[in-house]
Amino acid sequence: MSMAMKAQLQVPVGKGFPLDPWLAFAALLLLVVGLVMVASASSEISARTYGNPAYLLIKHSIYVAISLTIATFALTIPVRVWQQFDRVLLVFCFVLLVAVLVPGIGHKVNGSTRWISLGFFTLQGSEFVKLFVVVYISGYLVRHHHAVQNTIMGFVKPMALVSIMVLLMLEQPDFGASVVVMAAVMGMIFLAGVPFKRFLPLIILCVVATAAIAQWQPYRLERLTTFADPWADRFGSGYQLTQALIAFGRGEWFGLGLGNSIQKLFFLPEAHTDFLFSITAEELGVFGALVVIAAMACLVIKGFWIGRAAHIRGYAFHAHLAYGIALLLGVQSAINIGVNVGLLPTKGLTLPLVSYGGNSLIISCLLVAILLRIDFESRHPELLTTPGAKYRGV
Repeated sequence: MSMAMKAQLQVPVGKGFPLDPWLAFAALLLLVVGLVMVASASSEISARTYGNPAYLLIKHSIYVAISLTIATFALTIPVRVWQQFDRVLLVFCFVLLVAVLVPGIGHKVNGSTRWISLGFFTLQGSEFVKLFVVVYISGYLVRHHHAVQNTIMGFVKPMALVSIMVLLMLEQPDFGASVVVMAAVMGMIFLAGVPFKRFLPLIILCVVATAAIAQWQPYRLERLTTFADPWADRFGSGYQLTQALIAFGRGEWFGLGLGNSIQKLFFLPEAHTDFLFSITAEELGVFGALVVIAAMACLVIKGFWIGRAAHIRGYAFHAHLAYGIALLLGVQSAINIGVNVGLLPTKGLTLPLVSYGGNSLIISCLLVAILLRIDFESRHPELLTTPGAKYRGV
């Protein structure tokens, strides 16, 4: 390891706590809540499917350990390394999205081909694409900040690249990841100073495309119509949403008590993954649900604050990356919670740091680790010794 790299990994003495305590605490709280709730929500399905009530809990615990190990390693990586490899990561995005569609490589589950089987681990490419896209767009905004703010082509080029990725994700199909990626990228470009009027044609195009997809794939149209009144077909297309709402109703203010959920007894499908928030509300009540929302809001708000602090100090890549991470976490959390409470049509997206799922957990912890590193470096500018690490007038 070079002397410059070692210098960047050293924590200055006497300059306060090296990691943002609120950000670290919120992330760890969500991990602990997720671990406890997965243990409760998955016990029945684990016993019936695998003959061991703790089977999915053990797997989730292993995922947590792996995720924390990767996050700890990510804390030692200077942010400039992500910036140097942003275009390489863009290539990886397309490799992952194309590979999963190749017969014999992509692994099909529940009608969707989103995974690549590696034997010991099933890789979900779209989860890693979220991070890689945000890293690339951050680098693009630094290299072409003037063109992005003042020319149409500077705006169109990154959106065209992301649109191609979205089309590849829709082929899997993975509509939820497509929405998260597109929303995060548009948010990043808007925060980079692009006038809102440039987004209007794109927004109209997205609405038209969504309507076309709903007509082209009838099950999506059914989800949209069911969302408006799930009780009209509560034993058919509205079953999952009505069962989630029943869980909220049972929980009331302080819940039925940890482990006492009724909906997890095979009434609510995906109780330990996409709809874990509903089980949390049933067992811990509105109070427990609000704690989860508050912790997630803390992550997102701190992400924007860290980005703003880096922006003020003139560290452009740090700022854009922090904004992108905050948007990824915020949009995905909002969609998951919105689906659980019936504010959005049913969509398969996990709650970051909380829901069961190895790929999602690894990426969520990695995002938080990078955010912590951004905050650390922006508070210690003496670490940024690389020429061109920042520019003024962002």
